[in-house]
This record gives sequence, C-alpha cells and structure tokens, in this order.
Amino acid sequence: LPCGDPDVLHNQLLCSLDRLGVDQIDLYQFHRPDPATPFADSVHAFAEMKDAGKIRHVGLSNVSVAQLDEAREIVDIATVQNRYNVANRDDEAVLEACDAADIGFMPWGPLYAVDDAAANEVLVEIGEANDASPQQIALTWLLEHSAVMLPIPGTSSVAHLEANVAAAGLSLTDEEMARLDAIDPQ
Repeated sequence: LPCGDPDVLHNQLLCSLDRLGVDQIDLYQFHRPDPATPFADSVHAFAEMKDAGKIRHVGLSNVSVAQLDEAREIVDIATVQNRYNVANRDDEAVLEACDAADIGFMPWGPLYAVDDAAANEVLVEIGEANDASPQQIALTWLLEHSAVMLPIPGTSSVAHLEANVAAAGLSLTDEEMARLDAIDPQ
C-alpha cells in the first residue's frame, strides 16, 4: 500500500541511507501518491530531504500531469516513472509534460507490449526486418519516441541485458515508427 505520510517517508529515507551505507541518495522516487495523505505534504517531505542534502534529485511515480505540475511548484523534479509502452500510452500527456520540461521519463513495463497480440504481431514483423527481437523493437520505439525517455526493462541474464542494450543501436524507419505509432493502445 502507498504511504505518503511525511514522517514515514523521512524514516524510510533514513533506513535506505543506512542500508546502502551512503550519506546521500542520487535519485529518490516517490513511488505512488497516497490517497490518505495530501500530495503536497508528501512532496514537501521530499523537498526537505533534498534541502537537507540527503537526496540529490527527486523523482515521482504513477502521477498525473496535475500532480507533476503541483510537485514542480514545490521542488525540482528530475524524473517521472509511469507505465508506458507501445501498447499502453495512457500517460502520453505526462510524457509530453516531461518532454516540455526536460524531465526524464522512465516507463515501467516497457516490454509489456509483447503481451498484447496485435502489438506483438507488428513488433515481430518489424523485428524480423531488422534482425531484432520484438523486445528490442519495443525498446527502440520508446527511445525514438521521446528524447527524455529512459526505459527501465528488467533483465534476468547477461544475454538479456546485452539484448536490451543493443536496442539503443537500432534505428527504425519512418514507416516502421508509423506502424508502431498506429497500434491501438489498450
């Protein structure tokens, strides 16, 4: 369950610093707004952590454009982590807001598109034309879709990691991008 209580957030930061054995965390992300705590109160806690030098950058997860705007009135936001992939673009407006403000957008579930039959069919076809896997094409689409995109695919092996990294070296044609853009998001 999400917990945005400022006291709990401060305590969790102290636990994280201790567990990691560091004095400062480079990027500390607020995982999810807590419906039981005013959003601004939670964000103010992150601003206090940053002002105290305990965190260098503040990130948000699972937020709307309105919440992003509200948070930016309180503290600089470095990243937003929302669900986004070629088959799920519910947060396109959040991505656009991040793009306009030069805020990194870290889509979680970037490879979930391969679980969508219609999307996977297009990913497979484009992958075959590029000697690449559907997963690599899904990552390449994300990287070419926005300059602030920072996909965070999971990996289970060195080979999988290498395949994910190789996606950054691929390039899609305008026609291939258009085919992927035309996938009806679920």
